[in-house]
Amino acid sequence: MGAILLNSLGLFVIILIGYLTKRLNLLMKADGSMISKIVVNVTLPAAIIVNLQYLAVKNQLLLLIVAGLVLNLVMILIGHFLSRKQEQVEREFLMYGVSGYNIGNFAIPFVQSFIPQAIPILSFFDIGNSVMLAGGSNVVIEGISGSDEERPSVKKVLGRLFRSVPFLCYLIMLSLRILELDLPEAVFQIAQPIADANTFLSMFMIGLFLELRLPKKDLALVGRVLAIKYGAGLLLVAFFMLLPFPAMIKIVLCLVSVGPIPTFGVINSVAAGMRAEVVGFTSSLSFLISLPLMTSLLIFL
Repeated sequence: MGAILLNSLGLFVIILIGYLTKRLNLLMKADGSMISKIVVNVTLPAAIIVNLQYLAVKNQLLLLIVAGLVLNLVMILIGHFLSRKQEQVEREFLMYGVSGYNIGNFAIPFVQSFIPQAIPILSFFDIGNSVMLAGGSNVVIEGISGSDEERPSVKKVLGRLFRSVPFLCYLIMLSLRILELDLPEAVFQIAQPIADANTFLSMFMIGLFLELRLPKKDLALVGRVLAIKYGAGLLLVAFFMLLPFPAMIKIVLCLVSVGPIPTFGVINSVAAGMRAEVVGFTSSLSFLISLPLMTSLLIFL
């Protein structure tokens, strides 16, 4: 328990350092965008390669791809049902805010610090999750909300996926492991120090992106989004605990259920017409809520 709390405190301190460097004008929020590109295109792919090098592909792991799709749909429908009386922009914001799972920028760095052996399970889940974040969620949300905007086509969704370096790493490593082919050991030795940097850069980036100021008139909407997201997430945690799954799969599903709002949720909410400051504040608050929640779950589980 002490080791878990200390690790979690370490992650919080990294976030705090990132936030303070911005407040002290040593770095700017725009620098977070540059770090984000490094994380997504360099350190996260390296972490995927290193953590999937000895993966044994089993049927129950392949089912996690389906789980990544289905849980996104479940959360979208919950958001849709609980936002029926709100304006369309707020409805879409709520559906984007409560759905989707922040795997690359938060869950993987978090799990990497505590139980790195769970990364392969998380990676399978993220394959299905990535399909939804790359455009699947847009198709569903714009369809049920009656949006007049042009909906993403299958071609656009696939285009986004195959331009995603982490997704391509998932597919390559999954294919190699299914065929039981091994990359040269030198590849993993080179990738290891790059992968080790993923946790620090991801948490530092979150600190640079933190926004903790918002007009009081918008707080009710933010509270509603977060209450639905984490209320439904905790119900899913209780549900997963009752299922006859292996312990490590249960842990991963429980942790992602209370994770923060993903980057695509922020981008899509702003594109739907919600004010950027409201979305940014909600996203920032979700990171600060998810860190202690995920730590508490890890101690409990």
